[in-house]
This record gives sequence, C-alpha cells and structure tokens, in this order.
Amino acid sequence: MSIIIFFPIILFIITYFLGRKGKKSRVKSFGLASDVTTVVLFFSVPLSISSLWEKNYNIIILIIAIVIAMIFTYIDWRTKKEIEVLRLIKKTWRLYFILLTIAFVVIWIVGLIQSIIEYAFS
Repeated sequence: MSIIIFFPIILFIITYFLGRKGKKSRVKSFGLASDVTTVVLFFSVPLSISSLWEKNYNIIILIIAIVIAMIFTYIDWRTKKEIEVLRLIKKTWRLYFILLTIAFVVIWIVGLIQSIIEYAFS
C-alpha cells in the first residue's frame, strides 16, 4: 500500500490496463484510472511534502480543493442557471487529478535535485 501512495503512477497504470482489459474505450479507461488515482494523490502529495521537508500541508491542500469546487460551482451556476451535479463533480475531480499530478511531479523533482545538491556538497 505504501508503494502505491509514494508512486501513484503504478496505480494509474494498473487501473488503466484493467479498464482496457474490461473492453472499455481508451478514454473511459483513462478517466477511470485518473479518478482512482486522484484519491491516492490527495494522500500522496502531502505525505511527499512532509517526507521531504517535514512540513504538514494537509489542511492547505483540502482548503484549495474546496475553493476550486466553489469556483467551479459558481461558474456553472452563472453560465447555466441549473447545475448538473454529476457533471460538475466529474469536472472538478479531473482538475484535482491534473493539479495534484503536477504538484506530485514538481515535489519529486525538487526533492531529487535537493538530495543531489546535499549529496554533492556534503
């Protein structure tokens, strides 16, 4: 389980190929894999931060997610006047996947560079 939390790409790949094996289209398999991986990324990103820099940002990430959901809801309400809840949740969840994936990659690249610099100069 800890391997999946520290390397959510493994979960993404496994879910994607299981979805493809189940005769789903590539788009639906990708969507399913991103939905499942998003749950793990919500734990993985703060855990990666705390492992590398000993800081806890769980609450900040949760607050950002709530603000994003509020912004999407407001935009939907202003443009459509009737909110389609499932569509709104899906759109918000996919944005979380993109943002958390970018954050995860950036955190690991910065952590790797930091470790290389510490190793080289110590």
